[in-house]
Amino acid sequence: MALALLCVLPGSLNAGTPAENLSKQPDDWFRSAESRRILENVLSWQSDYGDWPKNTDTTREPFTGDRSKLQGTFDNGATTGELRLLARAFKLTGDARYQAAFHKGFDHVLRGQYPNGGWPQYCPLRKGYYTHITFNDNCMIRIMEFLSDTTTTEDFSFLNQDRHAAALKAVERGIDCIVKCQVIIDGVPTVWCAQHDEVTFAAANARSYELASLSGAESAGILKYLITIDKPALDVIRAVKAGAAWFEATKIEGYSYRKSKDQAAITKDPDARPLWARFYELKTNRPFFCDRDGVVKYDLEEIGSERRGGYTWYGNWGESMANDYKKWPHR
Repeated sequence: MALALLCVLPGSLNAGTPAENLSKQPDDWFRSAESRRILENVLSWQSDYGDWPKNTDTTREPFTGDRSKLQGTFDNGATTGELRLLARAFKLTGDARYQAAFHKGFDHVLRGQYPNGGWPQYCPLRKGYYTHITFNDNCMIRIMEFLSDTTTTEDFSFLNQDRHAAALKAVERGIDCIVKCQVIIDGVPTVWCAQHDEVTFAAANARSYELASLSGAESAGILKYLITIDKPALDVIRAVKAGAAWFEATKIEGYSYRKSKDQAAITKDPDARPLWARFYELKTNRPFFCDRDGVVKYDLEEIGSERRGGYTWYGNWGESMANDYKKWPHR
């Protein structure tokens, strides 16, 4: 397709939080003094509801502020990373405080799920776009991956039968929600928006520059998750096939993207990896961009330097998904 119709960026939305990254440390590390100090910090940042704040390194130092102002969330990798770390720590040390904190957070994640299977960014709910079913920055997919792992991996073997069953049911509802959210244009299933209405499942607006659209970034993460499902139902198979076809039809080849406030974002590059756009118009499948005023532009150079250099508008997101899809036995 022509460049005017497509785009995406070299960054990843899947970078782990400090807590999640530490959960992958060798076994011996969890028995060290450093580990105990860091885990004390993580425990101190858990809110009374059971979650953790976003954009915060909860491993670095203890929380010393007003606990009533601790604002936990599921957004930006918060909470699931801390829970992974605590599960591994309990498995290797037997410290009951780690288990208790994990159970509190795990139960909170389950409470946060809507009856229709989706997750918002916050529980309790906050007013505004935060109530939407949130795929943005892989929020809901991180939760789904976490809950799926709690039913299959050794780190979570301490969970009792009731919690295992609850996690399995939550994953089942979540998959059903994902399928129902897939955007259909003129009778053809495509991909997903970064957020969907929590009642109607329709694509929904978030921040002023994040309008209802087809999302190249978040949709790749959704498809990568669906491909991992063992014995997928027919509706999941159809959803994956349709999504993979959309990515194949919309990839851009021969161009590189560089996020910058004052230089050209797109340059010709015959050796570049394929790109996809962050946002596509629902009806036209045309990439678009916005400043904070929410006015749609079709050329990235037409928006101001603050958003042009401060947001990821293009990426290679579909490449990894396409590689996984090639190996998928249900194609």
